[in-house]
Amino acid sequence: MYKFSSICVFCGSSFGTSNLYKQEAKKLGALLAKHHIELIYGGGNSGLMGTLAHSVMKNNGKATGIITKKIYDNVDHLELTDLKIVDSMHERKAMMYQLAEAFIALPGGIGTMEEMFEVMTWNQIGYHLKPLGLFNIDHYYGPLNDLLEHMLEEGFVQKQHMTQTIFENDAERLLNRLNSIELSEMNKWN
Repeated sequence: MYKFSSICVFCGSSFGTSNLYKQEAKKLGALLAKHHIELIYGGGNSGLMGTLAHSVMKNNGKATGIITKKIYDNVDHLELTDLKIVDSMHERKAMMYQLAEAFIALPGGIGTMEEMFEVMTWNQIGYHLKPLGLFNIDHYYGPLNDLLEHMLEEGFVQKQHMTQTIFENDAERLLNRLNSIELSEMNKWN
């Protein structure tokens, strides 16, 4: 049994170059539905975002999309459990963060990185204590892990922050590790 009922997933609105990203997004969607974990995501119907949401809905799960009016007016839509339309990206992210009990980042681009880093930052300075897992499909987040280790070595990231961010290449193990991680507040200011 999982201790959370909703997970916000950040991911690309493109498919990327490897078909493995799409396959694993489908697998994650099916797992979320199987375990009755509601998907909270950016509301899009394209790329990995759309694949993930389609998989959740196809497997009788729940998916809530949060999308800006500007994006809503320019993209196709899929039938979701709920679709919330907001005015700004700031509102979009705030609502995603509020509704989620945990976070996962699949492969994605600049938007995915920005959302993921904001969650990491908020955890670091104590705005939330929600787990974050990086779905390291085909070693996608390996270079980021190396960079974070370098930042740790150079004194810009604390060891505790590194242990509270999960890198995992298997969807089931990722969910299990998110479920079992014990988070504690960090003191960024020491």
